[in-house]
Amino acid sequence: MAKQGYVFHNNPALLFLLLLLFEAANGGKATRLNHWESGIIRLPSEKDDQQLGTRWAVLVAGSSGYGNYRHQADVCHAYQLLRKGGLKEENIIVFMYDDIAMNELNPRPGIIINHPQGDDVYAGVPKDYTGEHVTAANLYAVLLGNRSALSGGSGKVVDSKPDDRIFLYYSDHGGPGVLGMPNLPFLYAMDFLDVLKKKHAAGSYREMVIYVEACESGSIFEGIMPEDLNIYVTTASNAQESSWGTYCPGMEPSPPPEFITCLGDLYSVAWMEDSETHNLKRETIEQQYKTVRERTSNFNSYTSGGSHVMEYGSRSIKAEKLYLYQGFDPASVNFPPDEFSHDVQMEAVNQRDADILFLWHMYKNSEDGSKKKEILKQISETMRHRTHLDGSIDLIGTVLYGPAKGSVILNTIREPSLPLVDDWQCLKSMRLIEESMCPRPFTTIKSESFSKLV
Repeated sequence: MAKQGYVFHNNPALLFLLLLLFEAANGGKATRLNHWESGIIRLPSEKDDQQLGTRWAVLVAGSSGYGNYRHQADVCHAYQLLRKGGLKEENIIVFMYDDIAMNELNPRPGIIINHPQGDDVYAGVPKDYTGEHVTAANLYAVLLGNRSALSGGSGKVVDSKPDDRIFLYYSDHGGPGVLGMPNLPFLYAMDFLDVLKKKHAAGSYREMVIYVEACESGSIFEGIMPEDLNIYVTTASNAQESSWGTYCPGMEPSPPPEFITCLGDLYSVAWMEDSETHNLKRETIEQQYKTVRERTSNFNSYTSGGSHVMEYGSRSIKAEKLYLYQGFDPASVNFPPDEFSHDVQMEAVNQRDADILFLWHMYKNSEDGSKKKEILKQISETMRHRTHLDGSIDLIGTVLYGPAKGSVILNTIREPSLPLVDDWQCLKSMRLIEESMCPRPFTTIKSESFSKLV
């Protein structure tokens, strides 16, 4: 018997002939048996999960506040998807402020949804790093497996070994060279890249895949992400544009009428809904990238709600199957590997305008006259503040470069292959000053111009 197994294992043609005979014996009718995932017959190149290293995942929602509901909904959804795929809770580390589920504005207390008809994605999500412990420093310590550098939280870290794979997913606001965190300081591109380089130098993983949902998220990697770290990255947007919220009130598809905020983000729901409707032992990372790129562009309607999904790093990883990072749900065994099943345009809102949309619907739904007046004042002050900040940046540009060149320089776009700036430390120093004076500045300021001042 062992000899026969050896013959089939080393003779794919004979194995294929056996499959044809098996099909003929069933009258040529299609069977429910999926030969490749059944466990009965495997290609010689396939491996059992036991032969793979451990799958690790780090999920980060970088915002707080009910108006940013969608970011924590994205992360909770990702957790449920990975758990269905077989990743162990001990190997999934979650960062989220955790102020949404029980928020007084949540019409479904204790429940978070990421789709208009979606199930609760909050139940069972571990509270690894919440509230004041959702920090860039803790994220770096978790990725490096450095428990001694942690401040609060569950103490879980990525204690990975050389054969392990890591999946990192981040969702929040962003700006040129920076990703948001609910507690200062923010995540800066070069700091993050230094962490990735240290992780690689330690030899403590085999490969890593990173998905980033944020405005200008391409600027974190553009022109600076090495191709030899065994890390593959996709971002929701290029270095110059916004990413988009979706499933928003007043749009199609619309959330249930009691919701006054967006339920998800376009790039994020694109990759998760793709994973949920495909066999991840057959779908490659590249196939998902192309599907998500198409859907996030809103089928090339960028101006009406869509962005350019970008890729960076070790592109050879794209040929691998998704299950190596996201796991495999046995219920998906008969799903197609790459058939595109979400081909309807979705209305979306610019991430920065999603905050205003939330306030507007809160104003419309309020029946308290004094409260409506207070909300309207908040909307007016927010818009006035944004105009003031944009004007201040334009004025600085004029002072530095003169009336004739100021506007031109601030609106000049670098070549796609070039990094955002040449002096990253200067950019970080300016950002730190900005942070101290203006909370979450990239949600209110003309951030794409800010980096031009460096």
